[in-house]
Amino acid sequence: MASEKLVSLQDEVTCPICLELLTEPLSLDCGHSFCQICITANSNESLTGQERARKCPVCRINYKSGKLRPNWHLANIVQRVREVKLSLEEQEKHLCAHHGEKLLLFCEEDGKVICWLCERSQEHHGHPTFLMEEVAQEYQKKLQAALERLKQEQQEAEELESDFREEIAAWKNQTQHERQNVQAEFKKLREILDSEERKELQKLKAEETAILCTMANSENELVQQSQLVRNLISDIEHRLQGSTMQMLQDVNDILKRSKTLTLKKPKPVPKEQRSVFRAPDLRDILRVFNGLRYVQRYWVHVTLSHTTGNRNIAISADRRQVTYVYKDQGNNPRWKQVYEDYGVLGSPVIKSGRHYWEVDVSKKRAWILGVYGEKHVEYNTKLPLKADGNHQNVYSRCQPKNGYWVIGLSYGSVYNAFDESSSSDPMILTLSLSVPPHRIGIFLDYSARTLLFLNVTNHGFLIYKFSSCSFSQKIFPYFNPMTCNVPMNLCSPSS
Repeated sequence: MASEKLVSLQDEVTCPICLELLTEPLSLDCGHSFCQICITANSNESLTGQERARKCPVCRINYKSGKLRPNWHLANIVQRVREVKLSLEEQEKHLCAHHGEKLLLFCEEDGKVICWLCERSQEHHGHPTFLMEEVAQEYQKKLQAALERLKQEQQEAEELESDFREEIAAWKNQTQHERQNVQAEFKKLREILDSEERKELQKLKAEETAILCTMANSENELVQQSQLVRNLISDIEHRLQGSTMQMLQDVNDILKRSKTLTLKKPKPVPKEQRSVFRAPDLRDILRVFNGLRYVQRYWVHVTLSHTTGNRNIAISADRRQVTYVYKDQGNNPRWKQVYEDYGVLGSPVIKSGRHYWEVDVSKKRAWILGVYGEKHVEYNTKLPLKADGNHQNVYSRCQPKNGYWVIGLSYGSVYNAFDESSSSDPMILTLSLSVPPHRIGIFLDYSARTLLFLNVTNHGFLIYKFSSCSFSQKIFPYFNPMTCNVPMNLCSPSS
C-alpha cells in the first residue's frame, strides 16, 4: 500500500519533459511545473508570433518567460519523496527476494542470510540456522582474523615485491657490470693481438731488410762476374779475329785467366727466413692472459722495510720505491773486505695463502727480485768477500737453500734465475726473453710451494717458475736495486 501511494505521489512530482523527479521546479500560470533546465531548454522550441510568448509543453497555453516562478513547496515535496524512496529501497534490501519476508536467519551451511520461509524450503532443509544476532559476533571475529591475516599477507607480498624489484635491479646492474667486463676483456685481447701484429710486422720488416741487403750484395757480385766473363769473351774473340801475332801476344795470360775464372754462386737464403708470416699461437696468448687475470685476483699491497741499515739505500716516504744511492766509503779499511747486499725486505710477512704483487723495473740495468724465507740466522746485509776479491761470489748467497728464490738482470740485457746448487756457487740460469720485462709480476702460492715470475709487459708470459719450494715459516718479498741508481717501484692494480 505504501509503495502504491509513493508511486502515485511520484507521478505528481515528475517532470513532464525529462520524466525524472523535478529538479529546481518552476511553475507556469497554467499550473504545470517543470525542471528549470528542461523548461529553459524547451523555451526556444515554443515561440509564437508575440514577443517572448511561449507555449506550455503540456496544455499548449501561452506563457511569458518572465512569468516562470520557483515552486519551493513542490521542491520540498520532491525532497521528501526522494528520502522516502531511498528508505523503501533500503528496506527492500532486508527483505527476501523470493518471499518478501524479513531476512532474520543465517544458514551456516550455505553462508547466506534467509527468511523463515527459506528455512522451510527444500533448498535449506536440514541445514543448521541461527538468528543473525547469535552468530554476528562469531563471524565478526572470523572476518577480523581473516582481515588481519590478509593484511599480513599483503605486507609480505609488498615486501616480496620490493625485494624482487631490488633483485631485478641488482641483476640488471650485474649484467651491465658483466657486459663492461666482457667489453674490457675483449678490448685487452684486441690490444694483445694488435701488439703481436706489430711485433710480427717489425720482425718481418727487419728480416726483409736483412735478406734484401744480402741479396742485393749477391746481385752486385753476379753483375761484376758477368761483366768480367763478357770482357774475357770479347778479348778472346778479338784475338781469334786478328792476325797470328795478335792472337799469340800474351796468350798464356788470357788462357790462365780463362782457366782460373770460377763463378761464385750467391749464398742461398734459408727457407725458414723466407716465411711470409709466422702466426703466434693465440691459444697460448689466451691461456697466458687468463692466467695473469687469475693471479691478479690475489693482489696484495706490499711496502718496503725502513730497517735496512744501509746508507746506500733510499726508500721513499710511502715505502713503495727503493733506489741505490752511491756514497763514498772514504778510508774505511773494511770496505774492500765486505760486500754490501743492497737487498730490502717487504711486508706483509707471508705465512700462508696466495699473494701477488708487481714491480716496475723500467730502464734499470741491474736488479734482483723475488722472496726471502727466514732461516735459522737473521737476515744480514753484509757478506764477506773471498780472498780473490771476485764479486761474482756474492751471488752464492742467492740460492733457495739460503732462503732466496729470486731472478735478476745484469749488464742491462742478461736475465738470470738463481736456482739450487750443491756447491757454494749458485746455479745461474740464463733466461731467454723475447720481450724485455719493464713490469714483473710475482705470484706466491704458499700451500702449493710455487713461485712464479711473469712478464706483465708481454701480457703475463712466464719468465721463470720455482717449484717444490721448501718455504720456511715466514716469507718476505725481496727487492735488490743492485748498484743501478734507477729506482724500483712497486705497482698498484690501477697503474
